[in-house]
Amino acid sequence: MKEISITSSFSVYNSLEELSKEIQDLMNQAVEIRKKAYAPYSQFRVGAALLLDNGKIVLGSNQENAAYPSGLCAERVAIFHAGSIYPEAKILKIAITAASDTNQTTAPIPPCGSCRQSIAEYEIKQDTPIEIYFMGEIGEVYKSASLKNLLPFMFDKKFL
Repeated sequence: MKEISITSSFSVYNSLEELSKEIQDLMNQAVEIRKKAYAPYSQFRVGAALLLDNGKIVLGSNQENAAYPSGLCAERVAIFHAGSIYPEAKILKIAITAASDTNQTTAPIPPCGSCRQSIAEYEIKQDTPIEIYFMGEIGEVYKSASLKNLLPFMFDKKFL
């Protein structure tokens, strides 16, 4: 037997104001689209804003459904929309923010496992890392330099 150790590294910003203007603007767009989420069941709203290499910003918010598995997370709404309207564009950065209608979210909320897998597909497809910034409603913002940092054992097409 052998043991391996895997570490992840994040930049932690105390608040949105510590980020560059570009990332502040991206996160503010994620906040605005978060407010438009359709979340009548979980009352947990998520917004995502993608910056593409063509300069376009694509937004997404979570969309729930009474048949729970039929809904879709904000990150995947934005990623799939970007992939359909700008299939050749690369995703450079993703800003994600989450807020609850019942409790204030002060801890950074990372992408769920399904969203991580979807982001991984695009990071692998474009062969460039995607910077991921995530936060709650207020407080610290975490930055991951790539999806691989969040999901070190990625499942991809080479396993098929």
